[in-house]
Amino acid sequence: QVQLVESGGGMVQAGGSLRLSCAVSGSTFDDVVMGWFRQAAGKEREFVASISRTGVIKNYADSVKGRFTISRDNVKNLVELEMNSLKPEDTAVYYCAADLGGIYGSSSYGDYDYWGQGTQVTVSS
Repeated sequence: QVQLVESGGGMVQAGGSLRLSCAVSGSTFDDVVMGWFRQAAGKEREFVASISRTGVIKNYADSVKGRFTISRDNVKNLVELEMNSLKPEDTAVYYCAADLGGIYGSSSYGDYDYWGQGTQVTVSS
């Protein structure tokens, strides 16, 4: 059983920064594609970023390109999301997710097999 535990959420003013972390256990971490999704109140869950098994290939939603950076540490079994220049519209619950069958990364919700419990990010104007 793969377990994902997010941390690092909180409240920040617009223009500020936060770093989210996701610790992964129960799987060979470097065999797993990792992604971040978010869900704002009353909206569907949406893709934020993904990172390939080796960490070389990274994909981002257009709404976060240039502001967010995804990274992974295959020794510590950790994936992180550095979020800069935050906007009120970034307010959401952020989830990390693991795709056991992927290689390069995916923006599709249905490709991910395991999910964390989520961490709240609130950006005030």
